[in-house]
Amino acid sequence: RKVVGWQVYDTQLSELAADLMKDICSREQIKREQVTLHSDNGSPMKGATLLATLQELGIVPSFSRPSVSNDNPYSESLFKTLKYRPEYPEKPFEDISAAREWVTGFVDWYNNEHLHSGIKFVTPNQRHSGLDKEILAKRQQVNDAAKLNNPSRWSGKSRDWSMINEVNLNPEKKEEMRAA
Repeated sequence: RKVVGWQVYDTQLSELAADLMKDICSREQIKREQVTLHSDNGSPMKGATLLATLQELGIVPSFSRPSVSNDNPYSESLFKTLKYRPEYPEKPFEDISAAREWVTGFVDWYNNEHLHSGIKFVTPNQRHSGLDKEILAKRQQVNDAAKLNNPSRWSGKSRDWSMINEVNLNPEKKEEMRAA
């Protein structure tokens, strides 16, 4: 769930998106065939320059289906989190520098402070770097000890702090497919 790369530009160009992807792959040491880039159907994302760059980097492009609002729930969740931040601007940014400064602060908060409910209340950076395993194991130990020491506090199951290995996009669809 970590935001591994972002940029704010005053125009949408395939070339700028290609440069961003090259930077992310270099910085994150992404190997060929390791990543699928799911995006909207905007012209920068379908532009020849970006598509050629993705092919060169070994990244598989994937595009949202028309009229499917929850086709990319990770992005939708991130945008909702962004829009509900107390410091979300009420007015347009004065200039591109102000926009970049605000996004820098948001991404830093999101990656390093935000306890994400979808990954058992660890930060995206903790999950990305593998620190979540130890954090969640300690939480489970504390929870188990508390339940053992005072069982009357719990009327049913307590929270499961085991690490989530797989997160499914649109899990209700997966369940529907299993039932069919």
